[in-house]
Amino acid sequence: MSLISGTFSLITGIPGPSGFGSASTAEQVTEGVDASNLTAIVTGGASGIGLETARVLALRKAHVIMAARNMEAANKAKQLILKDNETARVDALELDLCSLRSTRAFVDNFNALDLPLNILINNAGVMFCPYQLSKDGIEMQFATNHLGHFLLTNLLLERMKETAKATGIEGRIVNLSSVAHRYTYREGIQFDKINDPNSYLDKQAYGQSKLANILHANELSRHLQEEVANITVNSVHPGLIMTNLYRHTGPIMGLLNIFSSFLWKNIPQGAATTCYVALHPRLKGVTGKYFEDCNQFTPSNLARNEVLGKKLWDFSDELVNLAKNN
Repeated sequence: MSLISGTFSLITGIPGPSGFGSASTAEQVTEGVDASNLTAIVTGGASGIGLETARVLALRKAHVIMAARNMEAANKAKQLILKDNETARVDALELDLCSLRSTRAFVDNFNALDLPLNILINNAGVMFCPYQLSKDGIEMQFATNHLGHFLLTNLLLERMKETAKATGIEGRIVNLSSVAHRYTYREGIQFDKINDPNSYLDKQAYGQSKLANILHANELSRHLQEEVANITVNSVHPGLIMTNLYRHTGPIMGLLNIFSSFLWKNIPQGAATTCYVALHPRLKGVTGKYFEDCNQFTPSNLARNEVLGKKLWDFSDELVNLAKNN
């Protein structure tokens, strides 16, 4: 689907080729799906579309692990899900994606549970924050939105491969990107200036991290296809949703919301594309693709650049290993 036709579908809510569109909710796109034999991890599962994703996956009987930085909020979210669904299988584990040490600890704690892993949803993120460095000395948006998820995915990959092989059930990894991946720095990823405060622009830095999400998904998809692993990897744009992600944008977003209200989704609609890509049987075998409004879209030229994707993979791997050795 093209950008122009996609914008028209977003405004009108008319369903695309999948039968779903911008007005579809997470419950609607997963209706009839039985996920009782699946285990899923959802990062950022304590609030916003992460919480709705976790709720709907649990509603479809998946065992959901909510990975969250704020454990008090995560436990409240868990109780909220259980209040409406007493038989839901939901657990919460601490994960601070801006800390690679915390990411490694999360994986150790998850592995200690001796659970299978069918679905990994890399949902958590920060947006438009002022310049700051992560606990590992990496620019915060790149560290949280991309690098933490890059490490998390790599550390969980063997468990996902084992699960897919033992059960014969396709594993699925979903990276939450954004249409903002189109609005990054000119070169896409500023490899030589990733931590440079003088060239930092909060909007472009966010776009850079969201471009990285797609490049990561596509490169990982290529790796897994070469291995003939039964795991798919796709990226999604959830849509514009007024959640805590916009806390750094101030009154300007309130003004924008007034004049562009027809473009905004509610949270059940915002979680729809994630849940569709994670659960719908129609997407069996579909990998290395980008989705908006529950339909496949063509991302930017930079997002489809395999050379850039390979360079990002090597760069990310180097950063992770440097942090481990320090």
